[in-house]
Amino acid sequence: MGDQDESRSSSFPMGKTAQERGLPYVPECYVIPTSHRASLTPEVANVPTIDFGKLKQSSDEERATVIQEIRTACRQLGFFKIINHGIHQSVLDRALAMALEFFEMPGSEKAKFMSNDVHKPVRYGTSFKDGVDKIQFWRVFLKHYAHPLENWIDSWPNNPPSYRETMGEYCREVMKLSLEITSAITESLGIGPTYLTKKMENGMQVITVNGYPPCPRPEMALGLPPHSDYSCFTIVLQSFPGLEIMHAEDGKWKLIPQLESTALQVHVGDHFEVLSNGLYKSVVHRATLNSDRTRISIASLHSLGLDEKMKTAEELVNEEQPARYRESSFRDFLNFLSSNDIADGTSFLNSLKLA
Repeated sequence: MGDQDESRSSSFPMGKTAQERGLPYVPECYVIPTSHRASLTPEVANVPTIDFGKLKQSSDEERATVIQEIRTACRQLGFFKIINHGIHQSVLDRALAMALEFFEMPGSEKAKFMSNDVHKPVRYGTSFKDGVDKIQFWRVFLKHYAHPLENWIDSWPNNPPSYRETMGEYCREVMKLSLEITSAITESLGIGPTYLTKKMENGMQVITVNGYPPCPRPEMALGLPPHSDYSCFTIVLQSFPGLEIMHAEDGKWKLIPQLESTALQVHVGDHFEVLSNGLYKSVVHRATLNSDRTRISIASLHSLGLDEKMKTAEELVNEEQPARYRESSFRDFLNFLSSNDIADGTSFLNSLKLA
């Protein structure tokens, strides 16, 4: 197939995609409609900073201030960054380096985990939903379950040789942090710090390691389409900027700036919007591209157990504020994902809204 024919190809099979092969042009099947393209000079978001150190060792008054900051961030943006979270910088750096090392492995190694089955607990893929996307997306990813770690780690890649150890350490630390975040968010909702503790301790942690290789025309394609996360919330570590969020108040896309190297990002997900009866917002976001280097992001998605239903807290429902969402589980989301095209704008959250 010559370049001319290939550029018109409706799709590329996993393992032979444009981004994996480093093609010097953007094939038609990756081109985003003009009205949906990202700006090469986007506005930059003003991201709230939550100092988690103050939740652990400060006066009641200072703690109450931090809880209020979390409440405001969840209501207005559905997004905030956290500092002084207790995870050592070396753990973060090693996880990012290991992710890049995995994506640089020979195709035959990654092919061992290739799958379009969204229910698989460990899988490698490209785009968003391979074989289904009408428009393909310029990314590669490795997705794996991570909690309880001992149940899953032996099914992860063993190449690079230290992948399991390095990524396992990161997952363990982030899981501990996720329980602290859960507690702070439910406290900020007024339903108490232990409202979900047990369920989240027994819940799911899904790690999505994303690689966004250099794109020759970054304004023409996207790494990920606009979407919100099904989870309660997602903790994100990224190597450099490329994530944009939809600013709810003015409807504009805004770039998340370069954060302090130790900072982590927290996205409110669909299931916490449901829990809060719409008070907290599940943030819509997308991944943009650059022409110079591979961007890495590691997303840790935290939710209840596979079949545990998330429903709106009864304390947040009354005659003036009736329940606005149906209950649903992580498995419900996977079933929704396997039969819908989220890249088309179809939303899991919208499917949960009561008329």
